[in-house]
Amino acid sequence: MKNEIHPDYHTITIKLTDGNSYETRSTWGDEGDVMTLDVDPLSHPAWTGGIQRVSDTGQVAKFNKRFAQFDI
Repeated sequence: MKNEIHPDYHTITIKLTDGNSYETRSTWGDEGDVMTLDVDPLSHPAWTGGIQRVSDTGQVAKFNKRFAQFDI
């Protein structure tokens, strides 16, 4: 590896909206900084199982209607 071309990799603290926190290594900020997240698994629908919609609703009926004339 070449010297002095890589970013500084140091320890930071991640703080979630529910108050939990953990330490990790990152190139973000400076050593010991705290990153406060607005979104976490307890508050975001991507993790909490928000309303889900099936996008292919009615596709089988539409297919059957379209090809009913072929008597398969």
